[in-house]
Amino acid sequence: MKTTLRVWQHECVTLALQHYTKQPHFFCQATPGAGKTKMAAELAKHLLQQDKIDLILCFAPSRQTVDGIQKTFSAVLGKRLDGLIGAVGVACTYQGMEYRDAAFWKLFDDYRVFAVFDEIHHCAGHDLLLSNAWGQQIVQRIQDRATFTLALSGTPWRSDHKAIALARYSRPDGMLICDYRYGLQEAIADGVCRSPRIVVLDNDMVRLTEVLSTEGTVTTFPSIARLLSESPISYEELLFHEDILQQILLMGCKKLNDIREQHPDAGGLVVATNIEHAHRLAALLLARGEVCQVVTNKTPNAQKVIDDFRNGGCTWIVAVGMISEGTDIPRLRVCCHLSRIRTELHYRQVLGRILRRSSDADNKAWLFVLAEPALQQYSERLADDLPDDHAVLSVVCSSKFESGGKLEEYSCDLSGLEIAILDSSMGGTFARMGINHEISILGSSESAAYELNFSQHYRTQLLSVC
Repeated sequence: MKTTLRVWQHECVTLALQHYTKQPHFFCQATPGAGKTKMAAELAKHLLQQDKIDLILCFAPSRQTVDGIQKTFSAVLGKRLDGLIGAVGVACTYQGMEYRDAAFWKLFDDYRVFAVFDEIHHCAGHDLLLSNAWGQQIVQRIQDRATFTLALSGTPWRSDHKAIALARYSRPDGMLICDYRYGLQEAIADGVCRSPRIVVLDNDMVRLTEVLSTEGTVTTFPSIARLLSESPISYEELLFHEDILQQILLMGCKKLNDIREQHPDAGGLVVATNIEHAHRLAALLLARGEVCQVVTNKTPNAQKVIDDFRNGGCTWIVAVGMISEGTDIPRLRVCCHLSRIRTELHYRQVLGRILRRSSDADNKAWLFVLAEPALQQYSERLADDLPDDHAVLSVVCSSKFESGGKLEEYSCDLSGLEIAILDSSMGGTFARMGINHEISILGSSESAAYELNFSQHYRTQLLSVC
């Protein structure tokens, strides 16, 4: 099968083939939605054609991602990757590595193996003592035995700041070195990824009433950030407040309905906190007349539900941990981020689910989040694919590599980040109709110790990467 590569994919394949003449490990960082799997399959195809490898073994963090790898590699190679007789290799999950028998690991001794690791940041470790379970398998069984390795990541850092397996770090500062980098701004400029629009929801007047107090103490906060920093209310409790949920879903539904006027197959994703939360969000969507599906790790035939949504016309899918990374659903255009997970790694992986373009006219993606300080910070520095407090990225250019491998330092420019204030008022005073939500502070023996009310004076901030 003849495939047409994007410019970045062709450049990366060419550089990797050069790199493998001197070094067996290649690390590629490409923004989510850029097409890393297709690039990896094309690289494997070249290695097979040049008779440099016999087998391809791919590893990924989830079953959904494994299925996507099998389909893409089979299409590019014209050969199966299912591990059965006649296949050119197999794809499996990182979790499944520890259940592989001795015969599987002997493949690395008997054949020239090309090992591909998708979302390699899940695997920590340069040595056995500081590795996680998945990283240990790579360090102990693969690192020095594979003929070539390809490590892929859209977000190459770990929230625990541990070293990533197969990655190289500069000395003495210990910064991550990538052999090829394709950032979000380049992907947007090339028409590979949609340009993200992040809408941050805040409130001008949040009222917290201590209902068990004899004086009925009332405190007013001018923002969600102040509420979270100066009161017992937690971010997770806000995610269960019906007024917040209604407001986020209202904005998401309005934007998706606007998009569907031009793109009728466009879909939306709601990332929920847990199963109870997911079903509550689905009920709110259904009450608005929206069509939605729910998928969690407890959903029977979850993969089929995701596949049906990918290929069907259902408007919304509400997910818990199932569509945060590696799942390819190009028709997703809008996402409401309502997960309690607030790491930058998770945030960017969620955003990546709506960045993959499906047509030339399909150039914007919309993410709706609360104005929680960490999430707002992640949004404001989105133009930088590797935050400074995680890693400084270096790119090995082809000409530099051939002349001795000197690294060229890469620095990100945040000038591409546009900030605009949208409609700062959504009307009215304190909302009264069924949204006075009683909050029970975690760890308290008393229930309904506080009552939390939001003014209808919501404000939104739009952040965009051009």
